[in-house]
Amino acid sequence: MATETLTRTPRLGPVFLRSAIGGRAKGETLPDVSLRLAEQRVDRGDLRTYQRLCGFAADDTLPHTYPHVLGFPLQMELMSRRGFPLPLVGLVHVENAITVHRRLTADDVLDITVHAERLAPHPKGRTVDLVTVTEVAGEVVWEGRSTYLARGRGDADAPRGEAPPATPTGHPAAVWSLPGDLGRQYARVSGDVNPIHMSALTARAMGFPSAIAHGMWTYARCLGTLGPRANGPSTSHVWFKKPVLLPGRVELVARPTAPGATAALALRKARHPEVEHLVLTLD
Repeated sequence: MATETLTRTPRLGPVFLRSAIGGRAKGETLPDVSLRLAEQRVDRGDLRTYQRLCGFAADDTLPHTYPHVLGFPLQMELMSRRGFPLPLVGLVHVENAITVHRRLTADDVLDITVHAERLAPHPKGRTVDLVTVTEVAGEVVWEGRSTYLARGRGDADAPRGEAPPATPTGHPAAVWSLPGDLGRQYARVSGDVNPIHMSALTARAMGFPSAIAHGMWTYARCLGTLGPRANGPSTSHVWFKKPVLLPGRVELVARPTAPGATAALALRKARHPEVEHLVLTLD
């Protein structure tokens, strides 16, 4: 696989605009190329804003999910290019897995690469995985796999992927009231300006009744409740179920575990707890 090194981080506004206006020829195979950003330095101001918004401690440790934010523009750039087999606009983030190999700090200089793999049929369309690898001085320190679904004519016999674990139940460990502008707040720290998150007006144009929270914000906010345990060497896996409509009120449910055992969390709608937004595990 060839590697293309970019000289600057892609701006997501133009990427989404380019995808929205169309005119892109669809290919049948994934591009045999990875995109790379070399020697990326963490802006401590941006890091602090992210930590406050997602419930992490305000220090120099990079949260479990933070390298995803740094690599996300490369994902979007790759999927918006001419010939990518799935349309960027309308993709649904359905699953994510992250492995942190060692604690990362704002002093680390990061090399980030992204490639696509596992284009596959799904009962509701087709899926693709975007794989992000972060290195420091040639050492792989962080890996992420984001699975996206393009809705369309599906294959009823196609696999749905790994099934999530049993959902934790019981009384909520926390209840959060989410403001209507949460999507815009997270967009400012992540660069993810997907219209479905920005306002009710733009979300309705994409088929949603109101703006929805970023899945990666809900993922990060849940992990933030686990404290330092989530930022050292660990592996997390999240399954996104129903979108969180904004404004909204959600409940965090946790399954009690012994120290060192797998943690299991779920996010559900406060007024209708049968509506599950995500299930998450951390090893």
